[in-house]
Amino acid sequence: MSTDEKTGIQALERLYGGSKPMQAGRIEKREFDYKRHGTLCLLANWLVAEGRMIAPTVSPTRREADYANHIEQTIASAPDKGWIFIVDQLNTHYSASLVEWVAKLIQDRQPLGEKGKSGILLNKKTRMQYLSNPAHRLRFVYIPKHCSWLNPVEVCFSGLSKRVLKRGNFSSKEDLKGKLLAYIDFYNENLAKKFKWSISSKNNIDTMIEKIKKAVSKIMA
Repeated sequence: MSTDEKTGIQALERLYGGSKPMQAGRIEKREFDYKRHGTLCLLANWLVAEGRMIAPTVSPTRREADYANHIEQTIASAPDKGWIFIVDQLNTHYSASLVEWVAKLIQDRQPLGEKGKSGILLNKKTRMQYLSNPAHRLRFVYIPKHCSWLNPVEVCFSGLSKRVLKRGNFSSKEDLKGKLLAYIDFYNENLAKKFKWSISSKNNIDTMIEKIKKAVSKIMA
């Protein structure tokens, strides 16, 4: 499962009747003035094996509790299965709240310690090591910093920006949320497909893998 947040999505309402649509011989005319209705955050999951987006969360914030709740909601869609999440190194992706919730889910009763003082909760390194443990049926794979292109869900965000947000007109945050979720339904029905890497040279692939291994080893050292 490729997972990430798209933050600061603005609910902008075009004023004075909005933009004028494209017509024969005339380009679209976009209204310049707009009214702000606030922002939302989309927490999205992209199922790599099938190319579908599942269990999205749209919320006003992306705090530690928001992400832990999002993961809980995602797991609830198939509670008995094993899960692997591909994520970047945003601090909410290895928070103390997330560690505590994962420990509860997998029924790990060992002491977790105290954040900033001891045990598994001590710091970023200890929490990431626990959450990425391959023995857990729910684990996280952390991509190196500055390598967002390794997280395939970014491709979905690109399509969302072009098809929904770039020329969007939203009368409220509720309207924005509805259109975001409607697009995800449309995407799953019409656009979903398995992800394929575009790198064709075996030497390039081998070089990329070695760079990733070195970056990951530095992170976990």
